[in-house]
Amino acid sequence: MRAGRKIEVVIPALNEERAIGKVVQDIPAFVDKIIIGDNGSRDQTVQKARDAGATVVVEEERGYGAACLKALELTDPDAIIVFLDGDYSDYPQEMAMLVDPIIAGDAKMVIGSRVAGNAQNGALTPPQIFGNALACWLIKLIWGMQFSDLGPFRAIDGKALDELDMQDRNYGWTVEMQIKAAHAKLPSMEVPVSYRNRIGTSKVSGTIKGSVLAGIKILGLIARYSLAPPRTKK
Repeated sequence: MRAGRKIEVVIPALNEERAIGKVVQDIPAFVDKIIIGDNGSRDQTVQKARDAGATVVVEEERGYGAACLKALELTDPDAIIVFLDGDYSDYPQEMAMLVDPIIAGDAKMVIGSRVAGNAQNGALTPPQIFGNALACWLIKLIWGMQFSDLGPFRAIDGKALDELDMQDRNYGWTVEMQIKAAHAKLPSMEVPVSYRNRIGTSKVSGTIKGSVLAGIKILGLIARYSLAPPRTKK
């Protein structure tokens, strides 16, 4: 716990045996539970995660959002939920910067911005930089909330997350959360975070197909929600 609040971490992972142990080991001691949403890994990701002390649930349906949703089944709605990737590109040691504003009551959601922070050379690809900028500009234009990044490293109050009624099961997970937060006027903020080159090859930005599909999904969600209000439980 941190300042009386339970902190739980969700990590979607697919074939990250080289990285997942490092990610789990670098998570601060104040975290109460670490849940890996394994997305059908065919390597030693599951065993490495368990050896490092994490709880693992398996979601065979491929998709970032599907893995997150499966892991969320084991979280406490009263906790602050932190999301980060399993490829060691994020810095778990910076987690306090994300959860402390929520503990203090200054925000319900905090996005770790790689754009505003210290991104290692080459860690963000040109398509990622352009896509993030375009998506964030559209969110501000349509819903009036300013973001600089769709970064995976983020924290959100568990009850607020439940009210957002997350649905996306693949590439649109992060942008859906930010669109719904903006639509619901959820108190949100960004903090600069560090970012490094991942271990292994990205399943999204590391391939032309992945980058194109992610871009189509993100822009498609923005277009859809701009025409029809996003579904939340509020």
